[in-house]
This record gives sequence, structure tokens and C-alpha cells, in this order.
Amino acid sequence: MRKIIVFNMVSVDGFFAGVDGNLDWHNVDDEFNKFVVEQLREFHTILFGRTTYQMFESFWPVALKDQKTSEDNRKVAQSINDIEKIVFSSTLEKVTWNNSKILKKIDSEEIKKLKQEPGKDMVIFGSGTIVQAMTNLNLIDEYRLMINPVLLGQGKPMFKDMKDKVNLKLRNTKTFKNGNVLICYKIK
Repeated sequence: MRKIIVFNMVSVDGFFAGVDGNLDWHNVDDEFNKFVVEQLREFHTILFGRTTYQMFESFWPVALKDQKTSEDNRKVAQSINDIEKIVFSSTLEKVTWNNSKILKKIDSEEIKKLKQEPGKDMVIFGSGTIVQAMTNLNLIDEYRLMINPVLLGQGKPMFKDMKDKVNLKLRNTKTFKNGNVLICYKIK
């Protein structure tokens, strides 16, 4: 059975993006990039909301071809380009990025069927509304939160409009030289 894992950068005060969606506060370096490449090997599918999908689509395919892209970022770009991508959007008519498809809504039964398929796990990057919806539907199996050493004060909260309390069990942690701390929780 495949799991759905949330893997997001988060500020200490719980935001996954700035007010206008900016991510310029993400604390990224070579150690982090190497870690992301390792993480991507665990996944078969990335689940996106429209906004995050369009942000990734406008950046990673270009980065893959740009000679100025670092070797580590090129590895990330290649991995993201190759992996299956599912975009939840009621407004997008089509997607053109390699290995992408659209689902018009989050259908709990359809997601449960995807989870039953053999293979590697699915991951959600960013996409706060998708994280919130799937958390409320009890579809998330694990949260990997990369806490960045920054307080934004305001922004897009990772866990907005939660219906119920979700009990978590600490799986592990990892501290990075740049001050990031990865906290991995699984559902109890």
C-alpha cells in the first residue's frame, strides 16, 4: 500500500508560503538539495494543487535545461520532470508538463484506490489547500516538515481550517547545518 506524505518547507510560525505566495525565505543549500534528491527517490507521484503545479512547471523544466543550474538542482529538476504528477484543479483544462494529469476534485474513494496501487509513495509539496483537504479526509499518512529558521509573521498557513485534531507520532528528526530542522511525524 502506498502512503501519502506531506513534505513541505515551513516557517517556525507555521506558514508554507508568504502572503503573496513567495518562497524567497526558503533556506536552501547544497546539503538540503542532496537531501531532496534522496527524498525524491522514495516517491512515484507528486500531488499538486493548481498554484504549486504552475509554479513548479514554470521553474523546474527551465532549470533542467539552463546551463547555469547547479548540478544538485539539475538532479532535482530531472527527478521532478520524470516523476508522475497529479494536479487537483477545477479550472485547468489541460497540463503539458511531462507525466502530468488533472483530477478535477479530491475524491476520497479515488485517492484510496491510488493508495492501494503497488509502488512507491505519493508526496505533496506545497499545495496548502490540498494538504488541508486531504488531512480533513484522513488521507495523509505522514508529515515531513522542514522547519526553516524564520518567523514570517503572516503568510499562508500550513494547517488552516482543520476540522479535527490529528494525533501524530514522532518518527524522526534531522538537523541541517543551515539551521533547518526536519521533523517527521506519522499518523497515530
